Amino acid sequence: MLNIYYGNMPEAIYNTSVYFDNTYEDEWITDPLTVAMIKDVDKSDVVSPHLIESPVLGGIPVTGISGGVKTLILVNHDTSGHIFNASTCGDNCAKWLLKIGEMKDVTINLRHMMKFSKRKFTIRVLNNGVIAHNMNDLIDYAGEYVWRPLA
Repeated sequence: MLNIYYGNMPEAIYNTSVYFDNTYEDEWITDPLTVAMIKDVDKSDVVSPHLIESPVLGGIPVTGISGGVKTLILVNHDTSGHIFNASTCGDNCAKWLLKIGEMKDVTINLRHMMKFSKRKFTIRVLNNGVIAHNMNDLIDYAGEYVWRPLA
């Protein structure tokens, strides 16, 4: 299940791009789910564990993929128990977070309201323990943790 803690979470790894660049493993890159995420989100092809073919940039190192894809890969592959801030992910990453959450229990931190599927899903809001099954519920259950007035 996908578990989300909304708002400030000091223990979450905030700069996921730097963390990824220093911790990823080659086998993460050639994993079929990773290949599909890179193709979908970045519109790029995995050539090898060290080379990504971008239609815009040409051949780039793995460290050149988007911050959103880096975060998705970390959420899927990091087994250290870290929680990653997924606010670097655009809405185009939402379906992948749901897919990873269908395969295993994962926890992420979000500091904004990401647009998840218009279809039914299952997300636990860790701030209050409530489970949302659609965007309307998610906004009702999590909105207060994202849209708080500034002090």
